[in-house]
Amino acid sequence: MAVRANTQTIKAEISEKDKLVIADFYSDSCIPCKRMSPLLAETEESDPENIKLVKLNINFDAEAAAEYGVTSVPTLIFFRNGEEKARLTGAVKKAQLAETINKIEQENV
Repeated sequence: MAVRANTQTIKAEISEKDKLVIADFYSDSCIPCKRMSPLLAETEESDPENIKLVKLNINFDAEAAAEYGVTSVPTLIFFRNGEEKARLTGAVKKAQLAETINKIEQENV
């Protein structure tokens, strides 16, 4: 289940050891963000031992969005041990999301 983060908690949430953390920077008024939400939930639920989904609403936490260089939504930032490994901006398809995750996982082996 996705974890809600804010400016104060985002660093702790993305620093998860030995899990791929997908930080979803979104806005409630963003239609592509709403379309991505079920795909991201499904991705996390498919491998909860290895994937963690963190959601951050940029309308309430613009400071955190600025700190991570997020200028448009949806933006997905993939972290491993607190370090950014990849970034996707805009609505993406399941295949592109899976490809990004696989690439990160192969680098981690």
